[in-house]
Amino acid sequence: MKAIICTQYGAPDVLQLQEVQTPTPQDHEVLVKIHVATATTAGLSARTGKPLVARLFSGLTKPKPANRILGVEFAGEVAAIGKDVTLFNVGDAVFGMTGAKTPGAYAEYNCVPEDVPMLIKPENISAAESAAVVEGGLTAINFLHHNANIRADQQVLIYGASGSVGTAAVQIAKQADATVTAVCSAASFDLVRPLGADYLIDYRTEDFTNNGQKYDIIFDTVGKRSFAQCKGSLTENGTFLDAGNPTTILAMLWTRLFSKKKAILAASYVRTNSAIKQDLATLKDLIESGQMQAVIDRTYPLAQTADAHIYVETGRKKGNVVIQVT
Repeated sequence: MKAIICTQYGAPDVLQLQEVQTPTPQDHEVLVKIHVATATTAGLSARTGKPLVARLFSGLTKPKPANRILGVEFAGEVAAIGKDVTLFNVGDAVFGMTGAKTPGAYAEYNCVPEDVPMLIKPENISAAESAAVVEGGLTAINFLHHNANIRADQQVLIYGASGSVGTAAVQIAKQADATVTAVCSAASFDLVRPLGADYLIDYRTEDFTNNGQKYDIIFDTVGKRSFAQCKGSLTENGTFLDAGNPTTILAMLWTRLFSKKKAILAASYVRTNSAIKQDLATLKDLIESGQMQAVIDRTYPLAQTADAHIYVETGRKKGNVVIQVT
């Protein structure tokens, strides 16, 4: 089978298309024929080895042999099952994630344990759309529901609203009947408005922290703002959510002890498979009920995965970048 192999940390050109042996599923494993994978901002760390703490999972000096095929989110078809598998059958169309510590979606086939966050694909969207919605959807659900306990009629600001997490967060917040303010470039207004944004702010011309508005939840989906910058824009018991800036952990510890306003940094994929799978089921329900849609910016063939990473690193993508594998 063809796969994208990463044997060292570095620039996108470390990703090489190679022919490797097709894996065979063990007793509790499912062999998935991968149709679509994704290139995400968070997923770049598996290739760059940054931040350095990520290497505790992927390999200290270079990717471990088990981690040399990157890619976490996917959609595909069950090609074979181990003798003890009970949840899936050959031919099932599936979507989900391999597990953050055990990637492998940048390949024509991948074996995953049957208990990973993987479900039958929603029938009302394509394989590309179902793969695209996974990262943003799971992250938005974890932050807004599990960490911020979002409620109807709250004022919610989504910073980086046009990205993969941002487009999902706008929809999740609107589904919860919150009033949503989306912060992105003016060029993306026509993208995020139909997703549920009530108010739009162009970050290039206006700093929301100076507009006098108070928000119950401020969700920085791209790790560009800090709790110190945003706390003045939070309500008395408001919550600052950060999906990308590790320094927020210091504010998180401080606010736990000394402040009604809270700062929260969370790693959505570093949870149990069962917890993530429950959120995937919630996401699937939202998709099938028409309350969640995928936003796809660009599609690349497997052989051009390095180009997909280059584009993601520009920081200009809108929604998701998908990789057509088979």
